[in-house]
Amino acid sequence: MEETYPDKLQNIKQWAEADRPREKLMTKGRSVLSEAELIAILIGSGTKSLSAIDVAKNILAAVDNDLNALAKYTVKDLIKFKGIGEAKAISIVAALELGRRRKESEVVTKPKITSSQAAYEVLTPYLLDLPHEEFWIILLNRANQVIALKKISSGGISGTVADVKMIFKEALDELASSIILAHNHPSGNNQPSQADINLTAKMKEAGAILDIAVLDHIIFADNKFFSFADEAMM
Repeated sequence: MEETYPDKLQNIKQWAEADRPREKLMTKGRSVLSEAELIAILIGSGTKSLSAIDVAKNILAAVDNDLNALAKYTVKDLIKFKGIGEAKAISIVAALELGRRRKESEVVTKPKITSSQAAYEVLTPYLLDLPHEEFWIILLNRANQVIALKKISSGGISGTVADVKMIFKEALDELASSIILAHNHPSGNNQPSQADINLTAKMKEAGAILDIAVLDHIIFADNKFFSFADEAMM
């Protein structure tokens, strides 16, 4: 006698059209599908006793429904599940890798620098708590949005080198319209030295010749900062 199976174990093709993952995606859109249904579409079919969705649910149960954990599974890990052969495992791994790459390539909104405080906040991840001096520049477009942050040099406790030619080469390479200079004082003293004042003046003169405005020079001292622009020293 031919063996019969409960409704939930029927082949997907025998289900009502609205319950089939592929048809559901076509008629209702991808957002309404569960993770198990999306994986079921990837694997296409189940076994004689398990539908594709049942197979998908078994895989998800093994990772507590955590897609980040599933993304770490290899082809060898996946073929251990009943109903998953090499081809199906490869499809799942490839789909999760595409998702990872999409996340990596997501366009991040470029922050806009409208004040010295905004510049300080952009610099914080790079200069906070450093035991030595580093010199950085913020490259901006015409809308004052950040194009890039570039480390120019790294030095000792009491100083670092800021090469004018190197700084403006970076600005020219990135087609920056303006730049903000920045360096940190590990001592916690945010007051500019005479060398800082002289460098700022030199940079501003060079920027005027190249039509690249030097908007500010931030001296970073962890929980406080000094802005040449705020102090009318630009």
